Amino acid sequence: MTILVVDDSKIMRNIVKSHFDKLGFKCNYIEADNGMTALHLLEANQVSLVLLDWNMPQLSGIDFLKKVRAMPQYETLPIFMVTSESARYNIVEALKCGATDYIIKPINDKNFREKIAKIKFSGIDKHN
Repeated sequence: MTILVVDDSKIMRNIVKSHFDKLGFKCNYIEADNGMTALHLLEANQVSLVLLDWNMPQLSGIDFLKKVRAMPQYETLPIFMVTSESARYNIVEALKCGATDYIIKPINDKNFREKIAKIKFSGIDKHN
């Protein structure tokens, strides 16, 4: 399984990956520091999940989400917004634009685990 982690902060990308690692999945990570780079990586790789920040240079997370959801091949790809944007209207907008779910920073382990557990991955391999 390959996870695309998109955040303009390297520290936040590492934090997001560490939260996912705690779930026990065997996975590879690819990283992008903006939405434009993320689009290129998505098209060049078989990605099982996108963990996406909102505020980034070049192409914001919400604009990335809109572009990806307009492509039929990605209509079922799980995309989680992982962001500090906690206003209700941001959450509603992201979900209307096709986000699978919304995780507010700072990340809470229990909340993260519960939200990720709701999605089904194909070809998942968990550590024993």
